Amino acid sequence: RDAADEKIFALVSQMLSRALQEIRTQIVASESPSDCWCDLSAECFRCLRNACVQCPPNQNIIREVGLIEKATALIDVFTASNSAQESCIVAFRCGLQFLGNVAGGNRASQNSIWKEAFPHLFLNCLTHEDDKVSAYGAMVFYTCMDEDKTATLLDPTNLHLALGVITAYSKRPDAEWLMILLELILSKISEKSPLSEREMTSLRHIAEFLSDCFQKQCKAVLKLASPGDSEEEEALVVIRLLDLLCEMTSDADHLTCLQSCAGLLDTVVDTLRLTQLAGKQSKNVFTSTHTASLGSDLTHAAMGFKAHLIRLIANLCYRNRENQEKIYQLDGIPLILDNCSIDDNNPFLNQWAVYAIRNLTENNEKNQELIASMERQGLADTSLLENMGLRVEERDGKLLLKSVKKK
Repeated sequence: RDAADEKIFALVSQMLSRALQEIRTQIVASESPSDCWCDLSAECFRCLRNACVQCPPNQNIIREVGLIEKATALIDVFTASNSAQESCIVAFRCGLQFLGNVAGGNRASQNSIWKEAFPHLFLNCLTHEDDKVSAYGAMVFYTCMDEDKTATLLDPTNLHLALGVITAYSKRPDAEWLMILLELILSKISEKSPLSEREMTSLRHIAEFLSDCFQKQCKAVLKLASPGDSEEEEALVVIRLLDLLCEMTSDADHLTCLQSCAGLLDTVVDTLRLTQLAGKQSKNVFTSTHTASLGSDLTHAAMGFKAHLIRLIANLCYRNRENQEKIYQLDGIPLILDNCSIDDNNPFLNQWAVYAIRNLTENNEKNQELIASMERQGLADTSLLENMGLRVEERDGKLLLKSVKKK
């Protein structure tokens, strides 16, 4: 596509300026934006959107005549109007499509949009009630992201944007940009440097939100038991959410918050039970294996998933009596013992199971007695308990689980 005359874009800029002025005036007067000005804005955005598809010269001219600033200003006005009228929403969508196209492959335009849109416009679009506005806003956000902008995104004053992105994910579970955000959050919580109080507060809110997302989406991971499932992207997000929750519960600063998250422990135990069942019903990625057949693919999406579920259970029960009791009620101890084995698909599964049993039995006679009775009934492998550094003793008619030093 050949470059257009700069005069054409200057004329479009004048029309958008007039539309912006008129719509602003109407909103100040507590009136809804008129359809004629919204329709004009939409047509201008369509023209610009089509003109800059894979055409760097037009992208550059459009940026140089100030049309990116005009577009973001008009989109801000649409947001402020909070109007649900069709003409306004259509113009809103077209404006975001234009921004996405003018940013495509053009770093200067990406930087210009980021300067105008971060963080308020992105957040307003991502959390918008209209699914297409949310999706197009995510497209622009994803297109403009690069390594230089991650530090800005992870600033504690901007962590609320991560919540907006995850909220938008609930509407568009197939979106790639959520994975980018989850990676950024993971890198932040994995930092060794101490966090400020503001950062801690923001990350606690994010931890609670991630817990809620995991609970709502966790069953999507079962789709990996059927090769070639078209919903694999959603399952990958669940796996990454679990990784984040494991990392967060490994930090004492986040642990207490997540230990008290309603429904989280129940969901993790239920997910472990379902993946265990799926692996036994047919040969798939959740099937325990001691051969190189499934386990040889160390990059498979489900690699380590069950081990991480048990790791999260162990962390959530660490010195927490209420969660220890909950695992008892959920019949989770036999489930964990059933996973105390070598599994090529789940590196360190046995070690995490041992750690979970240790946390479940610490200062908890009820759980100790349950495991001891299971050993007496032949439901718990004696050699398995010995490998854990535990043995069953009978004293005054009661079965006790005792810790022993390994030789």
